[in-house]
Amino acid sequence: MNSIATTLWLLCMFIDALGQMSFKAAATKVTDAEGLERWKEMLSNFWIWIGISCYVFEFFIWMAFLSMVPLAQGVLLSCLNIMTVMIGGRIFFGEKLTGKRIFSASLIAIGVSLVGWGA
Repeated sequence: MNSIATTLWLLCMFIDALGQMSFKAAATKVTDAEGLERWKEMLSNFWIWIGISCYVFEFFIWMAFLSMVPLAQGVLLSCLNIMTVMIGGRIFFGEKLTGKRIFSASLIAIGVSLVGWGA
Protein backbone atom coordinates (compact mmCIF):
# COMPACT_ATOMS: atom_id res chain seq x y z
CA MET A 1 0.00 0.00 0.00
CA ASN A 2 1.50 3.34 -1.01
CA SER A 3 1.65 6.48 1.12
CA ILE A 4 -1.42 8.09 -0.49
CA ALA A 5 -3.55 4.99 0.16
CA THR A 6 -2.25 4.82 3.73
CA THR A 7 -3.11 8.48 4.28
CA LEU A 8 -6.62 7.97 2.87
CA TRP A 9 -7.09 4.91 5.10
CA LEU A 10 -5.99 6.78 8.23
CA LEU A 11 -8.25 9.69 7.30
CA CYS A 12 -11.16 7.26 6.86
CA MET A 13 -10.48 5.78 10.29
CA PHE A 14 -10.37 9.21 11.93
CA ILE A 15 -13.51 10.50 10.20
CA ASP A 16 -15.41 7.27 10.92
CA ALA A 17 -14.49 7.46 14.61
CA LEU A 18 -15.48 11.13 14.73
CA GLY A 19 -18.82 10.26 13.12
CA GLN A 20 -19.47 7.48 15.63
CA MET A 21 -18.54 9.74 18.55
CA SER A 22 -20.83 12.45 17.18
CA PHE A 23 -23.78 10.06 16.89
CA LYS A 24 -23.16 8.83 20.43
CA ALA A 25 -23.04 12.41 21.70
CA ALA A 26 -26.30 13.25 19.92
CA ALA A 27 -28.01 10.12 21.22
CA THR A 28 -26.98 10.68 24.83
CA LYS A 29 -27.85 14.39 24.96
CA VAL A 30 -31.61 13.91 24.54
CA THR A 31 -34.18 13.91 27.27
CA ASP A 32 -36.40 10.95 28.06
CA ALA A 33 -38.62 11.78 25.08
CA GLU A 34 -39.88 8.83 23.08
CA GLY A 35 -40.73 8.10 19.48
CA LEU A 36 -40.96 11.03 17.07
CA GLU A 37 -40.21 13.58 19.80
CA ARG A 38 -36.90 11.85 20.56
CA TRP A 39 -35.96 11.96 16.88
CA LYS A 40 -36.94 15.62 16.58
CA GLU A 41 -34.76 16.41 19.57
CA MET A 42 -31.82 14.46 18.17
CA LEU A 43 -32.19 16.11 14.76
CA SER A 44 -31.97 19.52 16.40
CA ASN A 45 -28.67 18.53 18.03
CA PHE A 46 -25.47 19.89 16.52
CA TRP A 47 -23.65 16.56 16.96
CA ILE A 48 -25.94 14.51 14.76
CA TRP A 49 -25.20 16.85 11.86
CA ILE A 50 -21.47 16.56 12.50
CA GLY A 51 -21.90 12.75 12.36
CA ILE A 52 -23.89 12.86 9.12
CA SER A 53 -21.34 15.23 7.58
CA CYS A 54 -18.53 12.89 8.60
CA TYR A 55 -20.18 9.98 6.83
CA VAL A 56 -20.81 11.98 3.66
CA PHE A 57 -17.18 13.15 3.62
CA GLU A 58 -15.94 9.66 4.47
CA PHE A 59 -17.85 8.19 1.53
CA PHE A 60 -15.70 10.14 -0.94
CA ILE A 61 -12.46 9.35 0.86
CA TRP A 62 -13.45 5.68 1.05
CA MET A 63 -14.14 5.61 -2.70
CA ALA A 64 -10.73 7.13 -3.39
CA PHE A 65 -9.11 4.60 -1.04
CA LEU A 66 -10.89 1.65 -2.69
CA SER A 67 -9.72 2.84 -6.09
CA MET A 68 -6.14 2.30 -4.90
CA VAL A 69 -6.31 -1.03 -3.06
CA PRO A 70 -7.99 -4.40 -3.64
CA LEU A 71 -11.48 -4.60 -2.12
CA ALA A 72 -10.58 -7.46 0.23
CA GLN A 73 -7.63 -5.53 1.64
CA GLY A 74 -9.64 -2.32 2.01
CA VAL A 75 -12.48 -4.01 3.85
CA LEU A 76 -10.08 -5.83 6.15
CA LEU A 77 -8.29 -2.61 7.00
CA SER A 78 -11.61 -0.90 7.73
CA CYS A 79 -12.15 -3.46 10.50
CA LEU A 80 -9.46 -1.68 12.50
CA ASN A 81 -11.96 1.14 13.08
CA ILE A 82 -13.13 -0.99 15.99
CA MET A 83 -9.98 0.05 17.82
CA THR A 84 -10.41 3.79 17.22
CA VAL A 85 -14.08 3.74 18.19
CA MET A 86 -13.35 1.70 21.31
CA ILE A 87 -10.60 4.11 22.40
CA GLY A 88 -12.77 7.12 21.54
CA GLY A 89 -15.63 5.68 23.60
CA ARG A 90 -13.29 5.37 26.54
CA ILE A 91 -11.83 8.87 26.21
CA PHE A 92 -14.99 10.83 25.47
CA PHE A 93 -17.74 8.80 27.15
CA GLY A 94 -15.92 6.98 29.94
CA GLU A 95 -16.90 3.57 28.55
CA LYS A 96 -15.20 0.60 30.14
CA LEU A 97 -12.33 -1.19 28.46
CA THR A 98 -12.65 -4.63 29.93
CA GLY A 99 -10.02 -7.28 29.49
CA LYS A 100 -12.30 -9.23 27.15
CA ARG A 101 -12.88 -6.19 24.94
CA ILE A 102 -9.20 -5.36 24.74
CA PHE A 103 -8.30 -8.99 24.04
CA SER A 104 -10.99 -9.33 21.36
CA ALA A 105 -10.09 -6.07 19.64
CA SER A 106 -6.42 -7.06 19.74
CA LEU A 107 -7.21 -10.37 18.06
CA ILE A 108 -9.09 -8.51 15.33
CA ALA A 109 -6.16 -6.13 14.85
CA ILE A 110 -3.66 -8.98 14.68
CA GLY A 111 -5.83 -10.92 12.24
CA VAL A 112 -6.32 -7.90 10.00
CA SER A 113 -2.61 -7.19 10.08
CA LEU A 114 -1.72 -10.74 9.14
CA VAL A 115 -4.28 -11.11 6.37
CA GLY A 116 -4.78 -7.60 5.03
CA TRP A 117 -1.48 -5.85 5.16
CA GLY A 118 0.41 -8.50 3.27
CA ALA A 119 -2.16 -8.71 0.45
